[in-house]
Amino acid sequence: MKNPLAIIGRVFLAFCAIIGRVAIFTFHGVRHCFTPPVYLRLVGKQMMTIGYFSLPVVGLTALFTGMVLALQIYLGSSRLNAESAVAWIVVLGITRELGPVLGGLMVAGRVASAMAAEIGTMRVTEQIDALTTLSTNPFKYLVAPRIISGVVTLPMLILVADIIGVMGGYMVSIHKLGFNAGIYLKNTADFLEAIDVISGLVKASVFGFIIALMGCYHGFHSKGGAQGVGKATTDAVVSASILILISNYFVTEIFFSSK
Repeated sequence: MKNPLAIIGRVFLAFCAIIGRVAIFTFHGVRHCFTPPVYLRLVGKQMMTIGYFSLPVVGLTALFTGMVLALQIYLGSSRLNAESAVAWIVVLGITRELGPVLGGLMVAGRVASAMAAEIGTMRVTEQIDALTTLSTNPFKYLVAPRIISGVVTLPMLILVADIIGVMGGYMVSIHKLGFNAGIYLKNTADFLEAIDVISGLVKASVFGFIIALMGCYHGFHSKGGAQGVGKATTDAVVSASILILISNYFVTEIFFSSK
């Protein structure tokens, strides 16, 4: 039988090795975002991929999230005769948490997998080695544009998602639950503060960075042909989703721990 302490030690050392590789990859990726040249055409292309083409799925997610949130809050608050809480709970829930988190998870499933598959295919077909041979830095050409695009584009995408989500809650509240439109909008505006929206947009930037980083990292280190690319794609989505949920807590703690 194997020594249990040896097994624990191997797992711990393997975990430390992974953390080290991710840290080094992150350092090089971020460093190349701030050093010229910047491939603006590639940045624009990635912004379209991350933002514009993700808008339908994120918009639908936000719309129905706002609608079901309004319905559920009404059903719960009606037991306490607190139906007026629907408006501000919907707007705070969407802008602070549900908009950024659900939007980030949907983008992670769509974008991180695509990045990992694209870069992983380039790795196993030796196209990344060809870039190095042609004196083109792979980090500068492949990683930096995606990180820049993720950090810049996701807040704009989440801002649109917040608007759509609040509109979904408004539609259900007015047309199904019988709320007065003017009072509902007044309650929404009275309870919404700038910090609520800003915290959600900061979360979106962090999530965009995580999504781009994990997609690039797993694609960059994929190996073993088509099977390795498939594994890299799965690992990118899983790791990005987990890190989004973890980082969401810490960003929330930074913004709202004093309240």
